[in-house]
Amino acid sequence: MIRVAAVMAVGYVLGAKAGRRRYEQIATTFRAVTGSPATKAVLDAGRRKIADRVSPDGTLTPIDADTAVWQPEKKR
Repeated sequence: MIRVAAVMAVGYVLGAKAGRRRYEQIATTFRAVTGSPATKAVLDAGRRKIADRVSPDGTLTPIDADTAVWQPEKKR
């Protein structure tokens, strides 16, 4: 949440200084980068590496198409 606020603040300041046209250019570039399948793949790979380091026996359980939650496997 803090990152979103920080990005919005930076975008606002840059947009206010450079004018509406430049703001739209920055916003379009940001949307293109964050919506890119390559970016999503890199983020997903990073999340999986972190999850494996935290607990290699855990799994990522999908909640919906965009969200997954880490859950430890049940011990037998």
